[in-house]
Amino acid sequence: MRKLSTEEILRISVEEFKNTEKLPIVVVLNDIRSHHNTGAIFRTCDAFACEAVYLCGITGIPPHRDIHKTALGATETVKWKYFQNIDEIVNILKEQNYSLIALEIAENSIKIEDFSVNHNEKIALIVGNEVNGIDQNVLDLCDKCIEIPQFGTKHSLNVSVSCGIALWKISSEFRK
Repeated sequence: MRKLSTEEILRISVEEFKNTEKLPIVVVLNDIRSHHNTGAIFRTCDAFACEAVYLCGITGIPPHRDIHKTALGATETVKWKYFQNIDEIVNILKEQNYSLIALEIAENSIKIEDFSVNHNEKIALIVGNEVNGIDQNVLDLCDKCIEIPQFGTKHSLNVSVSCGIALWKISSEFRK
């Protein structure tokens, strides 16, 4: 086994990425306090070729030094838009026939390993605040809720880590 050099990885250009077919996945970030988390999620959305990121509430917006630090340019490749109120984008996504999937520990949630997608559906993954999670009024609008089982004492992963795990699972389902 040999580690590949940067040149061997064959990264595509920003322009090539913009023309690449995206998976039918959007991520909705609501009230994310940390710009580092927002930047990390942008970078993960780039890695999995998601359609877009929607930033809501107090979530920081590019350009911002701390978002840029963790996004590593992904704010230039991944489409994004800001909405003051999450209800606005949730209603738009519902009208566009996206399945609204909450990433939350909740009653009747689906364990992430049991979650599957229909290859004809479009997914809107909703991620909430680092402390309070997804507001109940938003959770009530969601079609499903997925949960990442945890076995330690915290039952809390960093929001960008949780989003990365969920996007890996969802993108894997689409790529089957």
